[in-house]
Amino acid sequence: MQFEKSPYLLQHAENPVKWLPWGEEAFKKAKEEDKPIFLSIGYSTCHWCHIMAHESFENKRVALLMNKVFISIKVDREERPDIDSVYMKSCQRMTGSGGWPLTIIMTPEKRPFFVGTYIPRENKFGRIGLLELIPRIDEMWKTNRKEVEKVSGEAFSMLKETHTKGKAGELEDLNAIIDRCYQELHRNFDTENGGFGHSVKFSTPHNLTFLLRYWKIKGNENALAMVEQTLERMRSGGIFDQIGYGFHRYSTDAKWHLPHFEKMLYDQALLIIVYAEAYLAGGKKDYGKTVDEIIEFVQSDMLSPEGGFYSAIDADSEGKEGWYYLWEKSEIERILKEDADMFMLAFNVEKEGNFLDPLTGEKTGKNVLYVRDSINELSKKLKTDEAALKEKLESSRKNLFAARKNRKPPSIDDKILTDWNGLMIAALSIAARSLGKEDYGVLATNAADFILKQMVSNEGKVLHRYREGEAAIDGFLEDYSFLIWGLIELYEVTFQAKYLSWALSIQEMLTKQFYDEKNGGFFSTSSDSKELLVRDKNIYDGAIPSGNSIESMNLLRLGRISGNYELEGMAKHTIESFSENISHLPSGHTQFISSILYLLVPSYEVVIVGNPQEKDTIDMLTMMNGIFLPNVTILFKNSKDESIIGEIAPFTKGYICIDDKPTAYICSNHRCQLPITDKGLVIISLRRREAESLRYI
Repeated sequence: MQFEKSPYLLQHAENPVKWLPWGEEAFKKAKEEDKPIFLSIGYSTCHWCHIMAHESFENKRVALLMNKVFISIKVDREERPDIDSVYMKSCQRMTGSGGWPLTIIMTPEKRPFFVGTYIPRENKFGRIGLLELIPRIDEMWKTNRKEVEKVSGEAFSMLKETHTKGKAGELEDLNAIIDRCYQELHRNFDTENGGFGHSVKFSTPHNLTFLLRYWKIKGNENALAMVEQTLERMRSGGIFDQIGYGFHRYSTDAKWHLPHFEKMLYDQALLIIVYAEAYLAGGKKDYGKTVDEIIEFVQSDMLSPEGGFYSAIDADSEGKEGWYYLWEKSEIERILKEDADMFMLAFNVEKEGNFLDPLTGEKTGKNVLYVRDSINELSKKLKTDEAALKEKLESSRKNLFAARKNRKPPSIDDKILTDWNGLMIAALSIAARSLGKEDYGVLATNAADFILKQMVSNEGKVLHRYREGEAAIDGFLEDYSFLIWGLIELYEVTFQAKYLSWALSIQEMLTKQFYDEKNGGFFSTSSDSKELLVRDKNIYDGAIPSGNSIESMNLLRLGRISGNYELEGMAKHTIESFSENISHLPSGHTQFISSILYLLVPSYEVVIVGNPQEKDTIDMLTMMNGIFLPNVTILFKNSKDESIIGEIAPFTKGYICIDDKPTAYICSNHRCQLPITDKGLVIISLRRREAESLRYI
C-alpha cells in the first residue's frame, strides 16, 4: 500500500489491517487461502470514512479479526469509479440505500454476499459492530457455504439486470418526458428555501441548467424563478464558505445553513456553470460576482503548479469536521473589535453557537456563517449606508480570512482527475465568455494543455489519474466525455481550432472503446477492461452528470459542427436506447434531458468570419458571448488566415467577409442563411428563430 499514489490508500498504509490494493494478487490470495474478501471503498476527504478508520481499521482487536478471516482490499472510489459503481449498485439493490464508506464482503470471484456502508466497531446506532459481525461472517463462510453462494448468486443476477442494457422508447415520447421533468422538479421544489427536497440538500446544478433551458424554450417564468431562488439561498447559506469562498458538498438541513464541509472540484465547476448561465439569463450582477468568488477559491486552493486542478479538500481539520470553518463569538470580537457586532448580526453569530454536534445535537459554541438579511434590509436595521456597510463587511471578511490562515487547514487530495478537470475546463471557458474575463480562459487553456500533454497517449487513449509525476489508470467514459465537453467550450473562448480537432480525435477513440453498437449508449469502461463482474452503463445524473448524458450532447454538437451525420445518429441511438429508463424518473436525468432539448429544438451554428485583430470583429464575438444562447455554437474563421476550421467544418470553406466587414452566417440543420454584417441583425435573426422553435416542443 505504501507504494500506491492514491492519497486515500496512503492514509491506510500504516493500519494494522493488512490492506491490499485491488488487483490479481489479492484475488489469487483469497482463492488460495479460501477466504472471503472485505472490500472497503471510500475517498480521502470522506468524513465517515475517517471515523470508521479511526474506530476500527486502526484498532488492533478489529485488525486481528479482519486479518484472520478476510483478505482485505482498499479502493479509492475517485481513482476507480468503475469498481465503486458496480458495488454501490449492489448495495442499493440489496439494502435500498448506499453511501461511503462502502463495505462489501464478497467471494474470491468478486460476488457480494454482505453489503453495507459505515459499520461501527461495536454495536451502536442500531447497527451491528465489526467485532460481532466478523465472527458471524466467519461462521457462515465455514459452515453454510451454500447460503453464501445463493446470496452472492442472486446479487450477481441483480447486477447484470441493472443498466447493462437500456430500454428503448420512441422519439415522439420525448416531448412528454421533458414536460414531466419540469413538473417533477416543480413538485419537489422547496418554495421557502429553494432547492429540491426538504432535508439534506445537494446543489445538483444540472437540475438548474435544465430549468434555464426549459425557461428559455417554453417561456416559463416559474422555471427561472426556481433557479434564481435556489442560487440566491445557496450563496447566502452556510453551504457557501462566506470567508474563503467556494461551495461545500451539501447542506444537512433544508435552509442551506449547516453544511457537510468537504469541497469537491466537480461542485465548484458545475456551480460556476449554472451561476454564469443564470447571469446571462437574468442579468443579475450578484451571479457574476459568485462566479468570480468560486474561481478565486479554486485558483487559490485547488490549482496545481502544472496547471491542472486537485480533486478535493477534506471536511475535517484537527480530527473534527468543519473545525477550520467555524467561529466562536469571542474570537470574532477579538479580531474585528468595533466592527464585530455589525458582522455578527450580518452572519447570524450566536453566543452558544449555531453549529450543533452531529451526534448529540447539542450546541458547540461554534458558528457557521450564513446570511439571512439582504444588504438593503441589514442597512435599515443598522441605520447605515449600503455602500459603507458593504465595504465594512468585506474588510471584516478579509480580516477573518487572514486569521483563519493561522489555523491548521484541512488536507487536500492532490490527485488530478481527467474527468473533473474536464468539467473545470468547461466551467472556466463558459465563465470567460459570459463575464468577458480573459484570465479565466487562460486558466482553462493551461489545464487543457496539461491534460492533453500528460494524460492522453499518442494513440488518443485517455488516462484517468495523475499524481506525483505519474499518469495512470485507463480512462473511463466520463474522462473522455467530460474532456471533450471542456475542449468544445474552450474552443468557443480561444477559437483555436486545435481544441476542436482534439475533441474529434478523442471522440473517435471514445466511440471505438465504449460505444454499444447493438443496443446504443456507452459503457462506463472500455472494451479492454475485463476486471469487473459486469460491464456497466450509467445514465443517472447524480452529484455529477453521467457520461452518457454529457456524451449525448457532445455528439450532437460535434456532429453539427463537423457535418458528420454518424455522430448525430449515435446521439439519437443513445437517447432512444435510454428513453424508457428516463421516463420512469425524468428529474433524475436532467442533464440527459438537456441533450434531448438540444436534439428536439433547432440548434444553430453561427459562423463569424473576420479579422481577430479588428475591433468590429471583437465586438461581434463579444456580443454573441453576452447572451444566453444554449442551443447556439459559435465558429470563428479568420479572414486573413485559412485555418484548419475549414477541414473540421467543411461547410465553412466558402465563407468570406462581405465588404471587408466581420460577417455572420447563421446555420441550422446543415443549411446556412444569407450572410449578415450588422451585429444587431444577427441577434434579431437568432431571436426570431428562437421564437419559431417553440412550435417544436
